[in-house]
Amino acid sequence: MSATSVKDLIEKPELDEDSALTKAKHFVGDYGLGILFIGVLVFLSIASPHFLNSENIWNVLRQASIVGVIALGMTFVMITAGIDLSVGSIVGVTGILVAKAAPDGTSAVIVPIIVGIGVGALIGFINSAMIVWGKILPFLATLAMLALARSAALVISGGTVVSGLSEPFQKIGSGYVGPVPAPVVIFFGAAVLTDFVLSRTKFGYHVYAVGGNEESAQKVGISVGKTLFGVYVLTGVLAAVSGIVLTARLNGGVPLSGTGYELQAIAAVVIGGTSLFGGIGSIRGTVLGVLLIGFVLNGMDLLNVSSYYQQGVQGLILVLAVLLNRWRSD
Repeated sequence: MSATSVKDLIEKPELDEDSALTKAKHFVGDYGLGILFIGVLVFLSIASPHFLNSENIWNVLRQASIVGVIALGMTFVMITAGIDLSVGSIVGVTGILVAKAAPDGTSAVIVPIIVGIGVGALIGFINSAMIVWGKILPFLATLAMLALARSAALVISGGTVVSGLSEPFQKIGSGYVGPVPAPVVIFFGAAVLTDFVLSRTKFGYHVYAVGGNEESAQKVGISVGKTLFGVYVLTGVLAAVSGIVLTARLNGGVPLSGTGYELQAIAAVVIGGTSLFGGIGSIRGTVLGVLLIGFVLNGMDLLNVSSYYQQGVQGLILVLAVLLNRWRSD
């Protein structure tokens, strides 16, 4: 047997193994989350007779929609290799200001929406200004804004709930569009819009380019600063939309509302396949991540799993998602 044939026999299994591993990574990347989601639904439908009840499904979707809207914006941020820890506080301060702009006994609905979106856009602008002009790391800039916005909510409200909203405004959180709850319509409508922006527009291309390699993006003429401004303003606006929906649903502004939402949103985005290092991610993956967390938490409630374990389960799912994403990228 020649030396060449011996070498071929030695190396061929390695090539086959590499090829199989590559195929496995592609399969997991393309279908893994969807298969896991379907598996969770099947398991919970068998484990609990109440899971597939239409009222329960709508309730899960309604609850998931609040954090889901925030997660859509967080997807843009994390694709640029950034992070926004201020989104939960944006929900809180937006809720207070919106509640004050929509007092009971009036027909106010447009003005409070404009106020809320304006607040979110302003905070997003300040975040991006600190990051782009001040050269502050996104983690530190948005951590500072988390404290500032939460403090503003407490000061403006005096630490109390601003209750009693106009009936038209309440319908944003408690109304229906046909048989579908309004928050669910808002979430999926925002998902369709942001998916189009991220996957079909020049701005979306710039977001991926900046996250993939900032220096290369600059060399091909992409304005990194403008892209980051757009991303953080968009994230602030979507967090404000979440605050508007939550306030309408609660019929009042709560200064501490939104606490912890930033962590839930980040978890959903990572579980949905967005890389912590930027350049990779999708809105569709994020939507699946939001729904997966929502149904898992609901299933634990139905199965009477102690609330002491539920945050631990979320943490475990997040760790597994990070490890899986790292394995896929190696």
